[in-house]
Amino acid sequence: MTRLFNKIGLVARHSKPQIIESLLKLAAHLTSRGFHIVVDAESCAGLEDGSYPVVERVDLGKLADLVIVLGGDGTMLSVARVLAPYRVPLVGINQGRLGFMTDISLHEMLDAIDRILDGQFVPEERILLQASVIREDAEIASALAFNDVVISRGALGAMIEFEVFVDNQFVYSQRSDGLIISTPTGSTAYSLASGGPILHPTLQAVALVPICPQSLSNRPIAISNSCEVSFMLTRGLDARVHFDGQSHCDLMEMDRVIVRSYRNTLKLLHPIGYNYYDMLRHKLHWGERLL
Repeated sequence: MTRLFNKIGLVARHSKPQIIESLLKLAAHLTSRGFHIVVDAESCAGLEDGSYPVVERVDLGKLADLVIVLGGDGTMLSVARVLAPYRVPLVGINQGRLGFMTDISLHEMLDAIDRILDGQFVPEERILLQASVIREDAEIASALAFNDVVISRGALGAMIEFEVFVDNQFVYSQRSDGLIISTPTGSTAYSLASGGPILHPTLQAVALVPICPQSLSNRPIAISNSCEVSFMLTRGLDARVHFDGQSHCDLMEMDRVIVRSYRNTLKLLHPIGYNYYDMLRHKLHWGERLL
């Protein structure tokens, strides 16, 4: 039988030494099945094993047919942005606290991965955002985001003022702590905590969610992901734009942040039987009796 995948990249949350044991266990298992393994260099920092080829994370998409992440959603976010240009599928093994994207538990890791490698999986395409920061008609920064692009006030604590346009049509001016531009994947993250809607991950949509707006009439809205969102900072001395909460760019007044859907989607592979609503009930404790 022709294999769907031959070379597998492994990534682990490097701040958790015990995860390295799980990574080596998985690597040994996959090697015994005849798969070629490459290990993310950042994941095995300080590990003097030498049994498997070590590559830089930015090269994973060029070298692997499939990438398996052992960690939490934060690790998945950082890997997703790296893999997006190459359309390499991603599998998550939950070693974090919440795990909205890492849906395979550690105790079922080997069996679940075997089934996925044998073609028993549920594929799911998820959108990413591409953001550009424009200052005086020149691009000063750009980045991808799998969860969200967030423009927020800085350490000084004062609200910021800004204008929002969708496809060059004026939407509103606002005074608030900021704005979250969220993908469906990110709708269960900061967006949810700020009162945004939960968007099913297969929706071709993004949500615009105000952060503590001065006017209570400013509500979240969902728009098509084919739209271009333009944010212009009109007042604010210490504002920043954050990409998945893992990188940022400082903003000056009259800077613009242009957000579009990225040209590629990211493919997540789930075990057979995966149910998004089961995951929401479990993670958000829906239906549990309050004491």
